[in-house]
Order: sequence, then C-alpha cells, then structure tokens
Amino acid sequence: MSQAVADARSCNVGPVILLGPPGAGKGTQAKRIAESYGVPQISTGDILRANVAAGTDLGRKAKAIIERGELVPDSLVCDMVSARLVEPDSARGFILDGFPRTVAQAEWLDSFLESKVFENQPCSKLRPIVIDFAVDYNSLLRRLTGRRSCPTCGRIYNVYYQPPRVDETCDVDGTKLVTRKDDDEQVVSERLKEYERKTLPLIDYYRAKGRLRVIDGDRDMDAVTRDTLELLSNGNRL
Repeated sequence: MSQAVADARSCNVGPVILLGPPGAGKGTQAKRIAESYGVPQISTGDILRANVAAGTDLGRKAKAIIERGELVPDSLVCDMVSARLVEPDSARGFILDGFPRTVAQAEWLDSFLESKVFENQPCSKLRPIVIDFAVDYNSLLRRLTGRRSCPTCGRIYNVYYQPPRVDETCDVDGTKLVTRKDDDEQVVSERLKEYERKTLPLIDYYRAKGRLRVIDGDRDMDAVTRDTLELLSNGNRL
C-alpha cells in the first residue's frame, strides 16, 4: 500500500453527500471514494433491504408499508439512516448515495450530525461536503437510453460509449442484448424531470449554506474521480 493510500485510509473524510441525476455516475464515484478512503458507501435502498432481510423492528415496519403499496415515510428512513451512521465503520466518514433526497431529510441530517448521540464520531465535527455531478441533459439521455445488458452474464454495454463488437450482441457469450424497461427514452425523460423537480430545492439548500461543490460529470470517469478525490483531499473545510 502506498503512503498516499495509507494516509487517505487513516484520515477523517467526514460526511460526503453525492448529488446528480440518474446516469450521472454517482454510484461509480461513490465506490471509488469508498475504496480510496476505506469508508462505507451508504445507500438508503441498501439499508432498507438489509433491515427487511434481517427482520429488524424497522425492517418489519417498512415491509408492512411496502406491501400496502405505500412509500416508506421520511421518519422511518431517517431512523434507519441514524442506526447505520453510528456503526463503527462510519467513524472516519461515509458516502451518502441517494440521501438526502429532500430538504426535510437534509435538515434532519444536519440536526443528527450535531446531536449528542453522534458526538463521539470524529467525522461529526465536520460539516457534510456536498458534490453535485453536473451532466448535460442530452448526455444523460445517451447514457441511459444507450444502455444494454446481457441477460446471461450480466455485462453492461452502451451503444454510444461502449458498444459491443457485434451490434446488440454480447462479446462474452453471444447472447442478444436487452434494454431495461426503465431505460426507455420516455421513461428516462420522466425520471430526469422528476429528479429535477425534487432535487433543485435540495441543491439550493446546500448552496445557501456554502457547502455545494459542482464537478463536471460530462467527462471520462477517471477525470471525474481525480477531481473528486482532489476536492476531498483538501479537507472538509467549508
């Protein structure tokens, strides 16, 4: 392990919040940050599934709500997040992917990080650093509508950016590639509009607090990662 990697894995990166529309690459960047700093990538979807699978009290409540066809309320989501953030692996920091989604959740998170229950965590002394990956609308459409996957091996392609050698055919096993239903252009367009409606107030919230940092996500993934890690390496001094 290099000295730079060792240093990154021993420092307090603090709370990192990633914003950006579907297809902006948040998941990829979250994994790279987590690997570089040795801190967990925390997603509300993963937390929800883990609680349901483990049959926790919170999981049973959430399962009952989901089975009724209702959305899991903020109060329950926040309870799950709070339980996850006080686990030992979050002590030096964590990456939140997909949370907060609303201003109400952001306000709850700010309050939680300042609360006594969290005061023994080193990263609680640092305010969240919020990174918004900005990607052109047309680029997002190409990233999402161009996705194809192999139903046999699971390999992912993009007909615009990473096409298979033979059109619509998996390089590995020759299976015909498929398009996910949520990658249909009309569905994608609605997803992007919905994201914008819900997230703009959240971006304004963090911008007003001076925490928002915008990174051009319309570039090669490695370039985006380089800028993201450079931003984090300067410390959470916002």
